[in-house]
Amino acid sequence: MELFRITTEEHAIILTSSGSANRWNRRGQNVIYAGTSRSLVTLESIVHKSAIRPATVYKVMVISVSDDENLIKGISVKELPADWKTLAAYSILQAIGSAWYESHETLLLKVPSVIVPHEFNFVINTEHPGFNKNVKLVRIEDYFFDIRLL
Repeated sequence: MELFRITTEEHAIILTSSGSANRWNRRGQNVIYAGTSRSLVTLESIVHKSAIRPATVYKVMVISVSDDENLIKGISVKELPADWKTLAAYSILQAIGSAWYESHETLLLKVPSVIVPHEFNFVINTEHPGFNKNVKLVRIEDYFFDIRLL
Protein backbone atom coordinates (compact mmCIF):
# COMPACT_ATOMS: atom_id res chain seq x y z
CA MET A 1 0.00 0.00 0.00
CA GLU A 2 1.23 3.51 -0.75
CA LEU A 3 0.67 6.36 1.68
CA PHE A 4 1.62 10.02 1.35
CA ARG A 5 2.88 12.73 3.66
CA ILE A 6 3.68 16.37 2.89
CA THR A 7 6.41 18.01 4.91
CA THR A 8 9.12 20.61 4.62
CA GLU A 9 12.27 19.64 2.79
CA GLU A 10 14.38 19.31 5.93
CA HIS A 11 11.93 16.81 7.47
CA ALA A 12 11.48 14.70 4.32
CA ILE A 13 14.78 12.82 4.58
CA ILE A 14 13.72 10.01 6.93
CA LEU A 15 10.55 8.65 8.47
CA THR A 16 10.54 10.16 11.93
CA SER A 17 8.11 11.61 14.42
CA SER A 18 8.25 14.73 16.57
CA GLY A 19 6.10 13.19 19.29
CA SER A 20 3.78 16.20 19.19
CA ALA A 21 0.18 15.69 20.28
CA ASN A 22 -2.46 15.59 17.57
CA ARG A 23 -6.00 14.34 17.02
CA TRP A 24 -5.16 10.63 17.44
CA ASN A 25 -2.13 10.72 19.76
CA ARG A 26 -0.89 12.31 22.94
CA ARG A 27 2.40 14.17 23.33
CA GLY A 28 5.39 11.84 23.47
CA GLN A 29 3.78 9.17 21.32
CA ASN A 30 5.84 8.78 18.16
CA VAL A 31 3.47 8.44 15.26
CA ILE A 32 3.51 9.54 11.64
CA TYR A 33 0.31 10.76 9.99
CA ALA A 34 -0.13 9.88 6.31
CA GLY A 35 -2.97 9.88 3.83
CA THR A 36 -4.18 7.66 1.03
CA SER A 37 -3.71 10.26 -1.72
CA ARG A 38 -1.68 13.34 -2.52
CA SER A 39 -4.87 15.39 -2.76
CA LEU A 40 -6.06 14.35 0.70
CA VAL A 41 -2.73 15.16 2.33
CA THR A 42 -2.76 18.50 0.51
CA LEU A 43 -6.10 19.38 2.13
CA GLU A 44 -4.96 18.06 5.50
CA SER A 45 -1.78 20.14 5.32
CA ILE A 46 -3.67 23.32 4.49
CA VAL A 47 -6.12 22.80 7.34
CA HIS A 48 -3.49 21.88 9.93
CA LYS A 49 -0.86 24.37 8.90
CA SER A 50 -2.80 27.59 8.73
CA ALA A 51 0.39 29.38 7.80
CA ILE A 52 1.65 27.54 4.71
CA ARG A 53 4.61 29.61 3.57
CA PRO A 54 4.86 29.84 -0.23
CA ALA A 55 8.63 30.42 -0.06
CA THR A 56 9.20 27.17 1.89
CA VAL A 57 10.27 24.07 -0.03
CA TYR A 58 7.83 21.20 0.50
CA LYS A 59 8.15 17.55 -0.40
CA VAL A 60 5.79 14.60 -0.69
CA MET A 61 7.04 11.50 1.05
CA VAL A 62 5.82 8.34 -0.69
CA ILE A 63 5.65 5.62 1.95
CA SER A 64 5.27 1.92 1.21
CA VAL A 65 3.59 -0.25 3.83
CA SER A 66 3.22 -4.03 3.61
CA ASP A 67 -0.20 -5.11 2.35
CA ASP A 68 -1.00 -7.22 5.39
CA GLU A 69 -4.45 -6.58 6.84
CA ASN A 70 -3.21 -7.82 10.22
CA LEU A 71 -1.10 -4.66 10.44
CA ILE A 72 -4.16 -2.37 10.33
CA LYS A 73 -6.81 -1.50 12.89
CA GLY A 74 -9.65 0.54 11.44
CA ILE A 75 -11.84 3.04 13.24
CA SER A 76 -15.20 3.75 11.63
CA VAL A 77 -17.27 6.91 12.01
CA LYS A 78 -19.97 4.78 13.68
CA GLU A 79 -17.56 4.04 16.55
CA LEU A 80 -16.91 7.72 17.22
CA PRO A 81 -18.88 10.27 19.23
CA ALA A 82 -21.27 12.48 17.26
CA ASP A 83 -18.98 15.49 17.72
CA TRP A 84 -15.80 13.65 16.64
CA LYS A 85 -14.93 16.35 14.08
CA THR A 86 -14.76 19.11 16.70
CA LEU A 87 -11.91 20.27 18.91
CA ALA A 88 -14.06 19.33 21.90
CA ALA A 89 -13.66 15.65 20.97
CA TYR A 90 -9.85 15.75 20.87
CA SER A 91 -9.44 14.21 24.32
CA ILE A 92 -11.70 11.28 23.41
CA LEU A 93 -9.92 10.66 20.10
CA GLN A 94 -6.53 10.99 21.75
CA ALA A 95 -7.59 8.38 24.31
CA ILE A 96 -8.62 6.00 21.50
CA GLY A 97 -5.36 6.57 19.63
CA SER A 98 -3.26 6.42 22.78
CA ALA A 99 -4.73 3.05 23.80
CA TRP A 100 -4.00 1.74 20.29
CA TYR A 101 -0.45 3.13 20.37
CA GLU A 102 0.38 1.66 23.76
CA SER A 103 -1.10 -1.76 22.95
CA HIS A 104 1.11 -2.28 19.87
CA GLU A 105 -1.91 -4.21 18.57
CA THR A 106 -1.23 -3.10 15.00
CA LEU A 107 1.29 -0.99 13.12
CA LEU A 108 -1.35 1.24 11.51
CA LEU A 109 -4.50 2.94 12.73
CA LYS A 110 -6.88 3.71 9.85
CA VAL A 111 -9.02 6.72 10.72
CA PRO A 112 -11.58 8.76 8.79
CA SER A 113 -10.47 12.15 7.59
CA VAL A 114 -12.31 15.03 9.26
CA ILE A 115 -12.10 16.97 6.00
CA VAL A 116 -13.36 14.14 3.75
CA PRO A 117 -14.94 11.52 6.07
CA HIS A 118 -15.24 8.92 3.28
CA GLU A 119 -11.47 8.99 2.85
CA PHE A 120 -8.85 7.84 5.29
CA ASN A 121 -5.69 8.84 7.03
CA PHE A 122 -3.32 6.40 8.63
CA VAL A 123 -1.49 6.83 11.90
CA ILE A 124 1.77 4.86 11.82
CA ASN A 125 3.20 3.72 15.15
CA THR A 126 6.97 4.19 14.76
CA GLU A 127 7.52 2.26 18.02
CA HIS A 128 5.67 -0.85 16.79
CA PRO A 129 7.99 -3.90 16.49
CA GLY A 130 7.05 -4.26 12.80
CA PHE A 131 7.83 -0.66 11.81
CA ASN A 132 11.30 -1.15 10.31
CA LYS A 133 10.31 -4.34 8.49
CA ASN A 134 7.01 -3.11 7.03
CA VAL A 135 7.36 0.65 6.44
CA LYS A 136 9.71 2.15 3.86
CA LEU A 137 10.23 5.60 2.45
CA VAL A 138 10.37 4.77 -1.25
CA ARG A 139 10.50 8.18 -2.85
CA ILE A 140 10.57 11.90 -2.13
CA GLU A 141 8.80 14.09 -4.67
CA ASP A 142 8.93 17.83 -5.21
CA TYR A 143 5.74 19.58 -4.15
CA PHE A 144 4.25 23.05 -4.18
CA PHE A 145 1.04 24.53 -2.87
CA ASP A 146 -0.89 26.24 -5.63
CA ILE A 147 -1.27 29.81 -4.36
CA ARG A 148 -5.02 29.66 -5.15
CA LEU A 149 -5.43 27.17 -2.30
CA LEU A 150 -3.95 29.60 0.15
